[in-house]
This record gives sequence, C-alpha cells and structure tokens, in this order.
Amino acid sequence: MGNILYALAVILVIGWAIGFIGYNVGGLIHILLVIALIAVVLRIIQGQKL
Repeated sequence: MGNILYALAVILVIGWAIGFIGYNVGGLIHILLVIALIAVVLRIIQGQKL
C-alpha cells in the first residue's frame, strides 16, 4: 500500500509540474498538488521511509 501511495504522489507531482508549466487549467493543477502532498504526508505518518 505504501508503494502505491508513493507512486501516486510522484505521478501527481509530475502531472502538476507539466500542467503548471505547459497548460493553464486553473484549479485542477492545485488539486493534483494537494492530493500528492496528502499521499506523502500519509506515508510519513505511517512511519515508512520515502
């Protein structure tokens, strides 16, 4: 489960970066970033290493 959260966070951060640099889709970019940050925080809270 932890690997899935980490992979999801990485994918979402990459998607956010591409959207931020290349496209102007408004709030969707920030939603992706927030979801990625939540996944990373959950992983840290669970006590697993990144």
